[in-house]
Amino acid sequence: MKFETICAAFFSPTDTTKKVVTTVAKTLAAELDIPCELFDFTLPAARANPKAFSPDTLVVFGTPVYAGRVPNVLLKYLDTVQGNGAAAVPVVLYGNRNYDDALIELRDILEIDGFHTVAAAAFIGEHSFSKILAAARPDAGDAEKAERFAKSVAQKLGEAAALTDIPVIAVEGTPKPYRGYYQPRDRKGNSVDIRKVRPLTSDECINCKLCAAVCPMGSISFDNIREFTGICIKCGACIKKCPKHAKYYDDAGYLYHQHELEEGFTRRAEPETFL
Repeated sequence: MKFETICAAFFSPTDTTKKVVTTVAKTLAAELDIPCELFDFTLPAARANPKAFSPDTLVVFGTPVYAGRVPNVLLKYLDTVQGNGAAAVPVVLYGNRNYDDALIELRDILEIDGFHTVAAAAFIGEHSFSKILAAARPDAGDAEKAERFAKSVAQKLGEAAALTDIPVIAVEGTPKPYRGYYQPRDRKGNSVDIRKVRPLTSDECINCKLCAAVCPMGSISFDNIREFTGICIKCGACIKKCPKHAKYYDDAGYLYHQHELEEGFTRRAEPETFL
């Protein structure tokens, strides 16, 4: 089986998914001795038009996990992606809680889009809500596991005479209908709804406009970075990339959920790979 190129495709507001996907893709490219290209569809401009892949491409396709699922804001765009028979490795990245049905959902999306999924993985990255939950991950240990995974994928592909000889990869998760989105609750069992919560801006802001530039939804106004012109998906990009740490949340429900996650999921979750 011969591929002409590897493509690392990812949505990665805080660069954690990007790190894992590019590590896997570049290791695969080295193992198979073919070039590697990047397709970063994090910003709105990259999602303005459908993306079509060629049949001789191996795509490592990654998204973060939001509330246990593929981010719902991506679903309409992902429906337009054209696999055209390309091989794909779905990868999801979660913030140390759980990936729930995100990986099986991403696999199914790619299969519907015309890809043939040959392997899959769930990795861990620093949570978008926190600086201490899975802090600084993916780390060196994760990178080593990503490289090992990629080498195993390369070996699997090398042993197959044709792509059609490889069955659709089986992964953990609930087949359709998937479980609902993870819903945080307070100590009394009441739902904590943070969907409309948006970050505030402190006086430390120097109006560099980086927050507006990195917002994956294009929702922060360049004219007034304290103004939101669209939805906030709580991805953490504007907070974690601000050079002055001027973006923050003060919503009680958001902070409760953040602290609940930080206190309840201190164990080191480890990547899961499927071959």
